[in-house]
Parts: sequence; C-alpha cells; structure tokens
Amino acid sequence: MQEHVSDPVAGTLVDNRYAVISRLARGGMSTVYLAVDQRLDREVALKVLHPHLAADENFLGRLGREAKAAARLSHPHVVGVLDQGNDGTTAYLVMEYIKGHTLRDVIRDRGALPPRLALALIDPVVEGLGAAHAAGFIHRDVKPENVLIADDGRIKIGDFGLARAVTSSTSTGALIGTVAYISPELVLGKPADARSDVYSVGIMLYEMLTGRQPFEGEVPIQVAYQHVNGTVGPPSDQVPGLAGEVDELVQWCTANDPENRPVDGNALLQELRHIRTHLTDAELDLLPPAAVGPASQHHTEVLARASNPTTLLPPSRPAAPPYPPGHLTPGQHTVDEGQAHTARVAYHQRPGLALPDDDDSDGEWSPPPPRLGKRAQRRADKEDEKLRAVAAATPVRTLREGNPRRRGVLWVLVLILAALLATGAGWFFGMGPGAAAAVPAVANKTVAQAQQVLSGVGFRSTTSDVFDDEVPSGLVVGSEPAAGTEIRKFQPVSLLVSKGPQLFPLPNLTGGTLDQAKSSLNAAQMALGTVAEKFDEDAEAGIVLSQDPAAGTPARHGTPVALAVSKGPQPIAVPSVIGKSEDDAVAAIEAAGLTARVAPDEVFVRNVPEGDVASQSPANGTLTRGGTVTLTISKGPRMVNVPSYIGKQASEARKALEALGFQVRVNNILGGFFGTVRDQSPVDREVPEGSVVTITVV
Repeated sequence: MQEHVSDPVAGTLVDNRYAVISRLARGGMSTVYLAVDQRLDREVALKVLHPHLAADENFLGRLGREAKAAARLSHPHVVGVLDQGNDGTTAYLVMEYIKGHTLRDVIRDRGALPPRLALALIDPVVEGLGAAHAAGFIHRDVKPENVLIADDGRIKIGDFGLARAVTSSTSTGALIGTVAYISPELVLGKPADARSDVYSVGIMLYEMLTGRQPFEGEVPIQVAYQHVNGTVGPPSDQVPGLAGEVDELVQWCTANDPENRPVDGNALLQELRHIRTHLTDAELDLLPPAAVGPASQHHTEVLARASNPTTLLPPSRPAAPPYPPGHLTPGQHTVDEGQAHTARVAYHQRPGLALPDDDDSDGEWSPPPPRLGKRAQRRADKEDEKLRAVAAATPVRTLREGNPRRRGVLWVLVLILAALLATGAGWFFGMGPGAAAAVPAVANKTVAQAQQVLSGVGFRSTTSDVFDDEVPSGLVVGSEPAAGTEIRKFQPVSLLVSKGPQLFPLPNLTGGTLDQAKSSLNAAQMALGTVAEKFDEDAEAGIVLSQDPAAGTPARHGTPVALAVSKGPQPIAVPSVIGKSEDDAVAAIEAAGLTARVAPDEVFVRNVPEGDVASQSPANGTLTRGGTVTLTISKGPRMVNVPSYIGKQASEARKALEALGFQVRVNNILGGFFGTVRDQSPVDREVPEGSVVTITVV
C-alpha cells in the first residue's frame, strides 16, 4: 500500500533515469519509492539509502559488490536486483516492483492463520531462501515486511545483500535487523549462515500460526535476551489442537543451537512439504482461537552487536526473567498454591505427556493429546523428566518460620557475597578480559604483525584464509569483526589472510568457432584478448587454432585470452602454361604447389606445335594447395588435301579454299580481267590446316 506523504525525493529524477512517483515505505536502512525507469519505460522499486549509510564509502563499496552478486540470483520467489548507483549524495538500489502487499499486512489484518494457509504462504519463502543458500547468499533480515505478495498471487522475498552490506562495512558495531526475528548467534555477534535465516523463518511461522510473536518486551534488548536465553514454545500452547508435526517443525527451526536446526532452506523445504502432504484436512484447516488477535509489529531496530555478550546471559537472581507463562524459572524452588496450579496446568498441556495422579485434578477428563513427530516426542519426554523433578523438589509450604537473628546473619552474608560479586564483575568488565575495546586496523600487515597489534590491545586471534584480488598472498585482508568494532576482549578476532586472487582453469577454446570461444570465455568470466587471423591448410575459416594462455592455465577472473583464428587454406595463383611443352608445363604447376593432370585426349591446334600445351583448366584464378590443373596437349595442325580449282572462277575458288581452313593469296595477271584461275600452289596434295594457297587469276 502506498503512503501519500510529503517527501523531498518524490517527484525528482534520480541519476537522470528514474522518475520518482511516490513513497512506498520507510525502514531502518532506507526509504522505498515507486519510480519509473525512463530508459526501459517500466515501474521499479527505488530503495534510497539513509544519509548516514550513503556517506560511508566502505559501505557503498560493499553494497556495490553485494548488489552485483544479488543481481545474479534469479529465482521466481526472490525479488530481482536491477541496478545500483550513486547520484551525488543519493545512494540507491533499483529492484523489481511487486504491486501488492506484504506478509505483515496479512498477519496484521487476519491475525492467526489456519495451518493450510500459513504453510502455503511460507513455502515459496523457504524455496527462495533455499535457492539463495545454494548460491552462497545469506539474507540476515528475514521478516514479514520483506515477504512481498503480488496482486496476482506471486510471493517473493526481497532485500538480499543489504543487511550483509551494513553489518560487514559499518564501523559502529551496530547490527541492523528486526529484533523480533533475529537469531541468537547474530545477537551474540557470531557469524551468520543459512541456519540464521531458518531461525527467522521459524519465528515467522510461529507468528503466522498463533497471531503473536514468541518473544515480546518493552525494549529491544529484552526481546534479544529471550532469543539468546529462552526457548520458543510449541505453537499448540497458543492454538490447542495444532498438529504435533507443526509444533516439531517450528521448534526445529528455532532451536537455540544452530547445529540443531535444518542446515539450509532446501533441507527445511523438504520437511515442510512432507508435513503438508501428510497432515489431514482437519489438521490443515484448524481454525485458530478467536481470542488470538493480530500480532504486535516490531519495526527495524538498531541493537548493539554483542559488544557485551555477557549482558545477555541470565544473572544470578533475575528480577523479571522473560519466561513464558506456565514455565518454572531457573532456581525457583518455592512456589505458592497458585504457582503450583500453573505448573500443573503447564504439565497437563504438554503434548504427548501422560496426566499424573493429582488430588487437585477433581477427576476432570482431559482430551487426548495431539500426535507428535519423533523429534517433538523426544523433546516432550525430556520435558516430562524435568517437570517430574521440579514437582518432587517443590515444598508444600513456605519457609516463614525460623530465628530472626539467624535470618539477619543470612542477609548480611548475602549482601557481602553480592558486593564481592559486584566488585569482581566490575573488574572483569572494566579492566579485565570482559572490558570493551575497539578492534584495531590490521589490513595489509603480515600475520605476525597483525597478531602483535591485537595482542597489544588484549585480543586473542585466529586466522582463516580468503581469496582476494588486491591484497598480496600472506598479508591480512581484514578482520572479523571489522576494524573499529567494539567487542569484549575475551571474544576472539579472526584474521582474514589473503591467499591471493582466486584462480580458475582456463577453458579449452581450440577446435571450435570464434563465437563458441567467446561464449566459453563469458561463461568462465574471462576476457577476450587479441584475435589474430592466419592461413591454415587443415582448418576451415573461423576455427580457433590456438590460445594464449593455454587451456587449463590457472587465471583470475577477467584474464584476457589471445586467440589465433584460421582464415582457411592459403590461396595459390594458377600459372599459365599454354604453349609450353608438356614437361615444362607440369614442372611449373607442381612448383606452385598444385597438381598437374594431363588429359588423355590430344587435340589438333593449327597454331600450337605438336606436344605443347594447347589449353588448361582452370586457365587463371586461384586454387588451394594441392589443387588440380588439367592440361590438354596439342597434336599440331590437321593435314588437309588441297583440291585443284584451276579453270574455275577466282571468287568460287577463294570461297571453297577458305571453307577448308586455308588462307588464300590471289595473284592477278593483266589485272585479272577474266577472273579465271589459271594456276594454284599447292594443288592436289595434303598440307597443314591453315596453310597459304596461292591462286593465279587472269
């Protein structure tokens, strides 16, 4: 739903491309606007970062890398990242615009959802996360506000990479996220992985099924405390009759220890779909109690990144521990009658536990417990043992009697002990290993130098190897937590040591076409270098003959690869050998690299002597090496008999002789007045075709 509020960005043109129409939403890190990409004429979601983030150069560099990586993640249930850039002081992300509403709107409007609808809505979210996890992406801020539901029913999860960029690049030691859904390890400042997203999905599913969040508090630190030290109860405590498999799924996702959760979104997706197909219609269509209203909404909060993890551990005597109703707090052994009744109610409501003998039960009948999965049944058995132990240790009356002087001495001892503990805690957190200090900058130092710097401040360090394109191998790239982050001195600092650039073997490009080589280089994220063409007798034109560097050579992404490409066989000009003797003609053709072939039939040619080449095919042009030239040999001129035309008219004789292929020469006597042939030479014998015949005319 769009918010029609006055905003200085609305109505502006960002980066001379994105025309801002209106503001859609505002969060802890950015403001989202509806904009039109004027270059491609389409609606987009323009996320403009808050000024304090846009002013951080380290953050902008990290955001650019995260945006490029997220843009390569293409999945129907993940909001696509289209562009990223800066326009003066405005840093922005451009994402796919999903017209519709969010999962938060659904929970706010409807409250608790039937299991069928809740599981159907969470399925595409888990599928999108599973695809991201398989590609190496961690979301870190999974919450209903980031689950977008289009008007046509498509469901997508957005904001990949933004939370990671913030937590990796800011030096404030702050963790940006919605505290209601944050995993315990993120609260404690530990590295996040796919299981952290799974935890957030489990909290969301609990909220969708019950209409409320499992942990609530007046300030964010109270909720964070419960994430670290509490346990998410089964949703069936709020929605009686809910299938045991659903309870088991939620508690599997929200286990406090990441080792006890699904390894990633794909593992969770398999279990989720298995449960959906095995629940009955009655279990899937269970209507939540009418009393369960819409959940309270926690907006994005800034929470200290475990700068003092010990503050999230239970104190020796908590004043108001955040445990759910019906649970006994640690160290609570004396209960009044109302508390004992609460414990019994909690005991009776535990799914899968038998009802103990109790005089206060009044013989009331309890419905049979819902069936459980194996994992939930094991948890229920353990809870059974704990509750029986608590019941056995609970006295039936309060300790009100005793000597007042003895009680006074006990109180003095308690106060002395509390003072000693306070003094010890003050030293521990003020000057001792629990004191807070900023992580020093160690980038571009050797490991020994970095360890010495950290040791001088009081930190202990570990090392882990990473690839880096800029920092030479063996030097420190940075640290985790990052430089400038305030943490307790007993927390380890991990040094990220460069292994140099990550190298990948070059693909084999020889033997294929130039277009195929370009495609292979693009797929391997390598660059095309110089392309040299040369003749080759064995390869067709356009075939790659060689590459430099050679195939299999380790190289970093973007390395240019030079190619030699065939222009085909080199053309050879056909020499002209007409009129040459047969031997000379054959020698000349073979010297040019061609093959001479002599035609079996010789021909009469009046002007080519016998034995010489009368014709060739081809007579000119070019051939490739080894091409064939056919030679036709002359038999010399044909012999023709010269008939006698003496006494005949000169015109008649001339015409007849020329028809026989002779040349006629006329010798006139007395002007050739009568036009009669008186003599001819030669006459009545064979002569070569084309010979000259002389006639004398009177």
